[in-house]
Amino acid sequence: MENVFIMDHPLIQHKVGRLRSHDTGSKEFRELVREIAQLMCYEATRNLPLEDYEVETPLTKTTCKRIAGKNLSIVPILRAGLGMVDGMLDLLPTAKVGHIGLYRDPETLHPVEYYCKLPKDVEERDFFVLDPMLATGGSAIAAIQFIKDRGATSINFLCLIAAPEGIKALQAAHPDVKIYAASLDEKLNDHAYIMPGLGDAGDRLFGTK
Repeated sequence: MENVFIMDHPLIQHKVGRLRSHDTGSKEFRELVREIAQLMCYEATRNLPLEDYEVETPLTKTTCKRIAGKNLSIVPILRAGLGMVDGMLDLLPTAKVGHIGLYRDPETLHPVEYYCKLPKDVEERDFFVLDPMLATGGSAIAAIQFIKDRGATSINFLCLIAAPEGIKALQAAHPDVKIYAASLDEKLNDHAYIMPGLGDAGDRLFGTK
């Protein structure tokens, strides 16, 4: 699958297993989501461009590397995407954080934007859109389109658990977007829940039902 990256690192797979368990409470669940997001950030930023610059060490001057190119922005899809933000910021502390809120219209079943706050210089940024679950792909497709409509040209999507149906839909709608997932699961059930999945990520993060 072009532009799709499934994380097979042992630490990620170990933590995903703990994340799935119904015995994992909200506190541990939040900690695991943060840790997995941090590990995924490491992989998703592997190809960021670098430039040389000079540093004076205690002994002499030397040439080092630093991240170059566009500025970075993290955009969680409310509300479950919030759980992944701190893990990303642990490694990208200067990244700007936007937010996108969506709800599903009960009649059309289409995602509707109710909140969108992004950095002003959208066209000058690399975006990392966050949502723990990629099920049907509807929310991810809509959120990415909202960002594109404001001028963004470089967008990555990070999720913890993906269904094949969601990946297929997102690729069809946005073939230029790279998709990073900690696990590719089996399928969606009749209620559009990912199987085996981990339940409702938002409820498990925040202790609601």
